[in-house]
Amino acid sequence: MRIFVTGASGWIGSPTVAELLRAGHQVVGLARSEASAAKVAALGAEVRRGDLTDLDGLRAAAADSDGVLHLGYDHTDFSPNGMTAAAAMDRTAIDAIGDTLAGTGKALVIASGVIGVAAGRAATEHDRPDAGQHPRMANAAATLALADRGVRSAVVRLAPTVHGRGDRGFVAALVEIARRGGVSGYPGDGSNRWPAVHVLDAAALLRLVVERATPGSVWHAIAEEGIPTREIAEAIGRAADLPVKEMAADHFEWLSMIFTLDLPITSEDTRQTLGWTPTHPGLIEDLDAGAYTS
Repeated sequence: MRIFVTGASGWIGSPTVAELLRAGHQVVGLARSEASAAKVAALGAEVRRGDLTDLDGLRAAAADSDGVLHLGYDHTDFSPNGMTAAAAMDRTAIDAIGDTLAGTGKALVIASGVIGVAAGRAATEHDRPDAGQHPRMANAAATLALADRGVRSAVVRLAPTVHGRGDRGFVAALVEIARRGGVSGYPGDGSNRWPAVHVLDAAALLRLVVERATPGSVWHAIAEEGIPTREIAEAIGRAADLPVKEMAADHFEWLSMIFTLDLPITSEDTRQTLGWTPTHPGLIEDLDAGAYTS
C-alpha cells in the first residue's frame, strides 16, 4: 500500500512510519518544517511538505494514496481555548481527507484518546464516541460515519501514556513536576488507574489497523489496562530518588485534570481480532530502567 501519514515525524508517527516501511509499504510523510522533513526522509519515506491547515495539500496527498494514517495533532496548548482550536483544526483535516476518499473504499485511520469514553467501568472497543461530549470525540464520530460514504474508516484510541525512552509527554511531565516539588506524588489513595502502551507496540497496532481494519471500527492501543497511580509515583520516586506520598490535585499542575481520573481500558477485542500482542516493556519497567530519568 501507498500510505500517507500525517504527524510522520512525531513521537508516535516516526516509529509508525518505520513499522510500515519494514512491512513493505510505501510511505509519504507530511512535514511542516525542514527538520521534520529531514527526519521523515531519514526514515526512508517520501516527504510531502505542508501542515494540517493546508487542506488542498491534504486532499492531493490522500487522492494519491491507498490509505491515510492521520496522526498529526496540535498538542501545544492544553488551555480550554487551545484544546478547542486544536480539535477544530483536526476536524477540518479529517473532513478534507474524508471527502477525498469518499467512495473509494480506501482506509482513513485516525488517532484518538480514551478520556471520557466510559465512566465507572472499563471502556471497550464497543463504546462508541459521544459526539456531544467533547470536540475530539465528535471528530472520532465523524470519522466512523465516513464508513457510510465508502471510506474504510477506523479510530485507534491511544492510551494517555504512550511511553518509551525519549517520550516528552505526560509521564515526562510527571517526572519534571516531581523533581521541582521534591516529591513524587499520587492523588488520593493512588488507586485510580492509568492505561499505558509502549510506543513501538502502538506503532505495530496502527500498521495492522490501516492494513486490515473494517469500515467504521474502533481499536484500542492499550497494553496495560490500568496501572494504579501510586505504583507510577513509586516508580518515579525510585528512578528520581524522591520520597513518595499522597498529594493534593494542584500538585500535579495542568496534569491534575488527567492524572486524577480513573481510566481502565480494555483491548481484548483488538488483540483477538487483529492478533496484536504487545511485546515491549511496560510503563513501570521503563521507569525502573531510567527511560525518563537518564
